[in-house]
Amino acid sequence: MKKPSELNLPNSITIIRILALPICAYVLFKNGGHDYHWRIAAWWVFFFVGMSDALDGKLARSRNSVTEFGKLLDPIADKAYLATAMIGLSILGDLQWWVTVAILFREIGITIFRFSVIKTGVIPANRGGKIKTAVQNFAISFYMLPLNPALFLARDIFLGIAIVLTLATGASYVNQARKR
Repeated sequence: MKKPSELNLPNSITIIRILALPICAYVLFKNGGHDYHWRIAAWWVFFFVGMSDALDGKLARSRNSVTEFGKLLDPIADKAYLATAMIGLSILGDLQWWVTVAILFREIGITIFRFSVIKTGVIPANRGGKIKTAVQNFAISFYMLPLNPALFLARDIFLGIAIVLTLATGASYVNQARKR
């Protein structure tokens, strides 16, 4: 069976997703970052960039074009996407810095850990990691939207679930690598 090219459509979508992050940040900060219409626009831009994550993965699997490069780059793109949103929201005062630091510390730590064990093979994203990413993105999107304050509790609960999943899946990746 022929090995898929590293520069295939799914990997190209992942690269475009990374290159689109400055646009995401620009729209988030437009007009001081708290303009109602620009926040809605920022949500949509982040939404489409986030959905491209699902698209590149689906294409890679359906076309049998999963590559080691893609398995490595896709989680990095996920972290960069999350970092752009969280750091932007924290700068704007809409997300507490301790949340941003805690989640990004785990995300960056696991990414570094993945690089440290790369000689034994890439640790691909597992089901728990994919669920964690979806919940993180969903929770952070609530902070991006100009919500009615009555919805803040629901938003905060989703974020709490994301924090728990973030820590639990981080421990799972470390245990998975130890068993290799």
